[in-house]
Amino acid sequence: MASGKDKSQIGNLKSKIPLLVVVNDDGIASPGLRAAVTALVGMGEVLVVAPRDQQTAAGRAFFGGGVAQPIEYAVAGARVRAFAVAASPALAVRYAVLLLADRAPALVVAGINYGENIGNSVTVSGTVGAAMEAASLGVPALAVSLVTDAKYHYSHDDSIDFSIAAHFAKFFARRILERGMPRGADVLNVNVPSDARRATPWRWTRVARANYYRSLVKKTRRGSCLDGYVLALDNAVPERDADVRAVMLDRVVSLTPLTVNLTARVSALEKARWGGEKKGA
Repeated sequence: MASGKDKSQIGNLKSKIPLLVVVNDDGIASPGLRAAVTALVGMGEVLVVAPRDQQTAAGRAFFGGGVAQPIEYAVAGARVRAFAVAASPALAVRYAVLLLADRAPALVVAGINYGENIGNSVTVSGTVGAAMEAASLGVPALAVSLVTDAKYHYSHDDSIDFSIAAHFAKFFARRILERGMPRGADVLNVNVPSDARRATPWRWTRVARANYYRSLVKKTRRGSCLDGYVLALDNAVPERDADVRAVMLDRVVSLTPLTVNLTARVSALEKARWGGEKKGA
């Protein structure tokens, strides 16, 4: 039996090992999640906390809950502490950081997602939502997504090769651990083209204003309803520095810094034109 001094020494040693929390929105059984865990397992202690079920497009919603269920999870012959939660991705992050982690995480990695999270639909993404939730708790966060055909977005199809996306997940995770988050950024959103290779360049980008996905309207005998979505850019040539252009046209890896501060930059001149601080009519 270890003495109090021995336990203290063990605790001090453990505190020096970075705790990496891995989450996603595709669910605990996702091959994309496993690819991320495999890439990160040698960089510190990994804790996996993921939704029990598929939660694509959950955004930063809070729903579900209950007891976190321990899961047998091993990669590369190493056993990883893992839990499934019957909850949204953002709530799974709260379980990880507030209930299951034995110390402050050094980094939360969300992904690897089936499908790109670019354009103004990033707020729809459960992957980005989980990363934003981590940031709201003061934890550096990285969201990683791989371009895939829409037919795979709600799947756990194991024909998708996540190895290159995992390479970039490890690359950017290591950079965050070594250099810290870029000043002014709370989340780094990484999107990897489907044909990327290890040598593919990466580029700083911003979120494109254009719509990236558009809902399909289906007419039935009872009226109209929404029936899935398609890729349909509002602008055939997206802004030069935007994530959509980088990933879909130039085929480079996109690195977009995001912030939890959603306040629009309205100039003093525009505020004066619109109206000062007056009581509403």
